[in-house]
Amino acid sequence: MTTAREIMHTGTACVQESETLEATARRMSELDVGALPICGPDDRLHGIITDRDIVVKCLARGKDPKTMTAGHLAQGKPITIDAEADTDRVLQVMEEHRIRRLPVIDNHRLVGMISEADLARRLPEEQVGHFVEAVCAAH
Repeated sequence: MTTAREIMHTGTACVQESETLEATARRMSELDVGALPICGPDDRLHGIITDRDIVVKCLARGKDPKTMTAGHLAQGKPITIDAEADTDRVLQVMEEHRIRRLPVIDNHRLVGMISEADLARRLPEEQVGHFVEAVCAAH
């Protein structure tokens, strides 16, 4: 059985709720990623912010990314997976919620992230194909 911990990538950088969207976008560029977890002062996951969120919810609405913070875009409880969950559960959660990135939690702390690329690298082609059909084609 393969677990979420085995397919996730580690070293996931968090942005603090108080960081501006300008700083968040800069960090995304430096890390060459399209999404970052948002963490609060307690270092726990409070949300995820994507490059698309910054464009659609800030720039397109005439808001200022130098003053708007990541916390403004952290909405609702983020969907997560336990580090010991098996890959069938990982795929089920991602497909059910139609998400392309899934934070991995161990003992209430963020330990990694699973992305489409992680799935493609670690899972059989058939499983990845089903995921792409269920999640990506539905958008």
